[in-house]
Amino acid sequence: MSRHGAHDVVEGGESEVDDDVRALLLLMPRMVGRVKKIPVPEALQSFALAPRHLSLLSYLLFDGPMIVNELAARLQVAPTTVSLLVGDLSRKGILERREDEADRRRRIIGIAADQQPAITAWLAPGAAAWRKTLAPLTPDQRQLFVDTLLAYEAAVGGADQG
Repeated sequence: MSRHGAHDVVEGGESEVDDDVRALLLLMPRMVGRVKKIPVPEALQSFALAPRHLSLLSYLLFDGPMIVNELAARLQVAPTTVSLLVGDLSRKGILERREDEADRRRRIIGIAADQQPAITAWLAPGAAAWRKTLAPLTPDQRQLFVDTLLAYEAAVGGADQG
């Protein structure tokens, strides 16, 4: 038996969208709870990491070292914001900055070698789970999924939080 009846509107005037909302109301707290239970590496526990730090570290882990402007574009923030984040994480020994051989005015940002194993163990499973989940989808389906999450974030006002 399918979740939905033959009509878009079920008894009581509810639409079949309501069934999907109920499924997500059950699923989302469970997912958030699981993510929150992932232990932060000991070396990072003393630093109050915000979601923007996790995104920055995840991008560097997933894509490797990059310049500040690349990170800023991906994180959808100003380069000065990334510079401040990088400065904070560099002082803690989490990130390192090195000169760009092609342009000595630029700095390439990467995860510090001694922090790489802990950060990989911490954040790589999340990227692997996304890859496994998204891989069977078509490009259009993946885009719809991402667009839906972005729309949800905007609808709950999450775009203003950091």
